[in-house]
Amino acid sequence: MGVTKTENFSDSQNEMATMLKALSHPARIAIVEYLISVPGCICNDIVAELSLAQPTVSQHLKELKNAGIIQGEIEGKSICYCINQENLKKIQAFIKRIANNIPENKCC
Repeated sequence: MGVTKTENFSDSQNEMATMLKALSHPARIAIVEYLISVPGCICNDIVAELSLAQPTVSQHLKELKNAGIIQGEIEGKSICYCINQENLKKIQAFIKRIANNIPENKCC
């Protein structure tokens, strides 16, 4: 979607699109699943868990953080990442709303 076209949509639609786009990579899904299973972790923990190169994991973390799916706090020389629960609940509500409104009749 072109940058100039986002103005045609609501802020919440643009926010949801940004978050879902950030989740559209299997490595990012794996990172989110891992972060859900632990109280918080640093990049090296994720590198060890996913067997991806550190720069690759860092780039995925950056995308997830920019989209608001995760957040990080500086602890010494490291950043401890965790899930942004508020935004994950927004995604959950959106998916639930879609799932609950699937029409019974098939049009195609």
